[in-house]
Amino acid sequence: MQDTPQEVDPADQWVLDPETGQYRLDLTARVPRPRDGAAPRPPAAGRGRAERRRDAGRRPRRRLLRWTAAVGALVLAVGCGGALYAYEHFNGNITAVKVELGTEAERPRPAGDALNILVLGTDSREGLGSSYGDEGSTGHADTTFVLHLAKDRSNATVMSVPRDLMVPIPECRTAGRTIPGADRAMFNTSLGQDGRDPGCTWKTVEKATGIRIDHFVMVDFEAVKSLSTAVGGVEVCAAKDIDDPDSHLTMSKGRHVVQGDEALAFVRTRHAVGLGGDLTRIPLQQQFVSSMIRKIKSGDTLTSPTKLWNLADAATKALTVDSGLDSVDRLKDLATDVSKVDTRHITFTTVPVLDDPRDQNRLVLKQPDAGQLFSMIAADRSLTEASDGASPTTAPTAPDGSPGTTAPAAPAVDAATVPVSVRNGTGTPGQAQKAVDRLRAAGFARAATAANAPAAATSTLGYPAARAAEAAALADALGLPSGALTENPRGAAGDRLLLVLGKDALTASPGASAPAAGPAGAPADLQRVEADDTALCAK
Repeated sequence: MQDTPQEVDPADQWVLDPETGQYRLDLTARVPRPRDGAAPRPPAAGRGRAERRRDAGRRPRRRLLRWTAAVGALVLAVGCGGALYAYEHFNGNITAVKVELGTEAERPRPAGDALNILVLGTDSREGLGSSYGDEGSTGHADTTFVLHLAKDRSNATVMSVPRDLMVPIPECRTAGRTIPGADRAMFNTSLGQDGRDPGCTWKTVEKATGIRIDHFVMVDFEAVKSLSTAVGGVEVCAAKDIDDPDSHLTMSKGRHVVQGDEALAFVRTRHAVGLGGDLTRIPLQQQFVSSMIRKIKSGDTLTSPTKLWNLADAATKALTVDSGLDSVDRLKDLATDVSKVDTRHITFTTVPVLDDPRDQNRLVLKQPDAGQLFSMIAADRSLTEASDGASPTTAPTAPDGSPGTTAPAAPAVDAATVPVSVRNGTGTPGQAQKAVDRLRAAGFARAATAANAPAAATSTLGYPAARAAEAAALADALGLPSGALTENPRGAAGDRLLLVLGKDALTASPGASAPAAGPAGAPADLQRVEADDTALCAK
């Protein structure tokens, strides 16, 4: 009787081709190589029925372990055999930038074991011809997320920063050259403008939010195209037909799997959805990134060596990172941290904003909500766990009428333009500067220290009548009681607000002076959505 060929596990047929450096499927490998010099096992027909049954029971487990080992070697680029080539190949793909951030005294306090990653999407058109308009542009911070990973990796917050937000941009250094800052400018100009590099955006985010950033990751148009293609496409949803000639997106109502140019068009589109503003586009980007996270974590991707190789290759080629993430090992550690978080506990949100009173095409921070959100992230408070009565999957109306952020219920105050002097009446040195730092983190860019005040038991905030609304906004941000506000009847409209810190400031730390535990909850109308929400559709 003719022997039945022994079954070969598919994982044993993936081999590294030294000529091309790529893994390929070798279907000629029909007989497994003996282990440790042992003789080959006899074919199934030559063994007893009971032994064959035992082998059949073991086979699924062996296959799972082998596939897991193959996938692990491929993705993490560590191990033995051909993995050395993979390690060097992926390492060679990575582009790293050394950023200059100034002294520790100029930065927010470290996040401890929590991790904050600045994710930048640049709209650079360099080398792309005229296909995307603005040919040859060096690019700006077109899309920005702050990814916060909790210290125990149980949850994550992804905060979108609108490109049209008006913020102070600090002076920064790029390649040994000092680039002047700006008291008030669009956030997206923190990258690319006047030669600013990602380190300038990094400093801008820290200054505007008070959140300590640990690393940055930057992607461009080509990265969106290559990453979406590497995973075999990303599912998105449109609540209506979309035809946007500016982004080149034509999409019928319903669900679609997009990759390449169509994926890029989806995350760039804004004129054909909502009211056409930047806040309209942010929910689309959050939907796309959520879906990509689900796709990468799916079995369809994790069990395919080809998809994993393509994804690792595309990711390392697509990313520009800081020097702290300049190797496969370091990127692997970051990816491992992210993978620990269940998608149910990854919350996307957007910085609370209002229309800029000076320019309806620009945005300003909505206080005290923005400061409250920043403090929660800095204090490692989870939006998933926050209990404030707001639905975690409800997106209120944005200032431009689109889903994303709540329309203003009160007169807009641009915190960045509010002049306030802080005097120390606590009797403890250094308190005025600490208060100024916290105020600036909450968006009050023009806060400054002044001469010490006589000893005071309680804190007060003086203001001229013309600045009553600004005083109220600052008091909300600080959590000051209404009795602490004092109108100066002789004050001129151009006078600065005057904050005098009393001894109560040493024990009370509300609002912008929030303690390490952070605020009790998120703002009631904060836009947010969980990464596992598959019901989102572009409107």
